[in-house]
Amino acid sequence: MADYYQEALALYEYTRALRRDFHRHPELGYQEVRTAGIVARELSALGLEVRTGIAETGVVALLEGAAPGPVVLLRFDMDALPIQERTGAEYASQNPGVMHACGHDGHTAIGLTAARLLQAHRYELAGSVKFVFQPAEEGLRGAERMVKEGVLDNPRPDVCLALHLWNEKPVGWLGIADGPVMAAAEIFKVRIDGVGGHGAAPHLAVDPVLAAAHIITALQSIPARNVAPQEAAVISVTTLRAGGAFNVIPAFAEMTGTMRTFKPEVRQKVLQRFDQVIHGVAEAMGCQAEVVAENITPAVVNEPQVAERLRQVAMRLLPDGTLQCNFATMVSEDMAFMMQEIPGCYFFVGSANSDKGLNAPHHHPRFDVDEESLPRAAALIAASAAELLNAR
Repeated sequence: MADYYQEALALYEYTRALRRDFHRHPELGYQEVRTAGIVARELSALGLEVRTGIAETGVVALLEGAAPGPVVLLRFDMDALPIQERTGAEYASQNPGVMHACGHDGHTAIGLTAARLLQAHRYELAGSVKFVFQPAEEGLRGAERMVKEGVLDNPRPDVCLALHLWNEKPVGWLGIADGPVMAAAEIFKVRIDGVGGHGAAPHLAVDPVLAAAHIITALQSIPARNVAPQEAAVISVTTLRAGGAFNVIPAFAEMTGTMRTFKPEVRQKVLQRFDQVIHGVAEAMGCQAEVVAENITPAVVNEPQVAERLRQVAMRLLPDGTLQCNFATMVSEDMAFMMQEIPGCYFFVGSANSDKGLNAPHHHPRFDVDEESLPRAAALIAASAAELLNAR
């Protein structure tokens, strides 16, 4: 195997410059016009066949090896978040209220570096690599839309790979696991209708705020008492809105939040009990409830054989690292829509460095990564693609 890590290290300045440029100019989902333009320019400069405008701002490029063979899809997300940055970095966002607070700037730079690495070895490859730069991963179903617009056609991939820089773990750590690694996600909205009245005369009203409080507490009984201890489920109520005056019991209260599960059968149980608990508690408190739940993405499930091949590559390529083979997170990812169609592996690359103060969590205003993680990630995804194409 070529030493993709040493070659990635030689491209470090290129990767870092791209990442910092993307970080300075973050763009929200379906607005990644500048980012997509740079991606298309860099891929075209490598002589690749490039298509743009898929799912509005998505970019796809095809690298063909020297001989026929399978097709490996590599996906990299590009969008930022509506967060005001507070890192103080010299490359901080110049777009007020928008920030790369999840690492997608790094993912895009990693993808372009991987393209350069694999282009340099194209005559050693039997098969093709399909590079997919995806818009709108952050809850906007960019991957699902790309699938609907044909990203998995012409040619159809045999296997797919994706990665995430992971600030819960230090540089040098890798998470490559079998089976479910990221959760299915639902969003929900609940309206509790009571009877408004004076705050000093609650007996003449039916208080939806009190009902909402009981519902929030009761919902936690679902993962605690309705889901087997060896399984996993999360229910989080994240907003509660009611009323507008200190002395008025409002007529209604509204809650929103998210549910996360790994397995379809657990998801169905949680959804069933969720509806039962809300309606039951609301009615017990004299209120009526309206519940709307919407699936955002299924779970990301790794194909064990593909994950094992990546672990073997990681151990050869990055022997100084720490490899965790059972890592999973309740965070969700819409790469799941592609992986429902194509077997693959989604893996995690440690990017934190507490000594440098680069350990803020994802989606935090101070989020930033140790850029030494970038060549490790680029090398691993490029080498893994070459391995899956049976590099000669």
